[in-house]
Amino acid sequence: MNFFIVVGGLIGLAVNGWKGALWGALIVWAVLPLLGRLLLRTAVKKITNVQSQFLDATFAVMGAMCKADGQVSANEIKVAEALFDQLRLSGEARDAAKRAFNRGKAPEFDLDAEVDRFAQVTRGQRVMQQLFLQVQVSAIAADGALHPAEHEMLLRIARRLGLSEHDVTMLEAMLRGGGPFGGGDGGSAGSGGSHRRNDPNALADAYAVIGVPPTASDAEVKKAYRLLMSQNHPDKLAAKGLPESMRAMAEEKTRQITAAYDRIEQHRRATASA
Repeated sequence: MNFFIVVGGLIGLAVNGWKGALWGALIVWAVLPLLGRLLLRTAVKKITNVQSQFLDATFAVMGAMCKADGQVSANEIKVAEALFDQLRLSGEARDAAKRAFNRGKAPEFDLDAEVDRFAQVTRGQRVMQQLFLQVQVSAIAADGALHPAEHEMLLRIARRLGLSEHDVTMLEAMLRGGGPFGGGDGGSAGSGGSHRRNDPNALADAYAVIGVPPTASDAEVKKAYRLLMSQNHPDKLAAKGLPESMRAMAEEKTRQITAAYDRIEQHRRATASA
């Protein structure tokens, strides 16, 4: 702040001598706190708006995704309710989530407009958009099968968010590894998906999660892993507007990333010592 006061004084000095310097310094001293409070209020308002849009859009689009194959299964409803519990939604927040879910199931629901609004609010926040998509992947996989219509809708949402098919592949790989609302036996990603220990496709999924090919060097794998962990840090996402109720999902995603990296490391050590 002192720096700006000095600058204001110097500008005033150049315009009207020492008298101008005094007035320049005083004006800056008076205006800066007001400007700081205004910027803080603007930032808080933006974060609050992102949080509100995140939850509303998440459940509205989830309703549409679950209806994509023509019907909402009992398992898909259970996944939605499990997500309500996981996010500790109660009272009005839970009712709002249910209303959004039902709105998404309605025949007149405009999926593209909903996704576009969310994309606008989260512009430039790719990891937040991936987390949003992760919820949708979990929901449609609840019945144990991915219907072609569901997969096409998932790709459609990803493209409107500016995400790639690779992002969808990565999230589906995470889901197969065991996630908070994923399939399989519900094993924790933090345990490395123990139920897949002998699955020959598990290593391929691990590389898909980290985002590197099996031919990548150890250094490239580690660099990609560290970048993912930095981008997905829950505190960073919270500062960008991730609702506190979604923090558990963000933490679970970092555990899944770590589980994938550990699987790759273990395989490479075993191969090197063979």
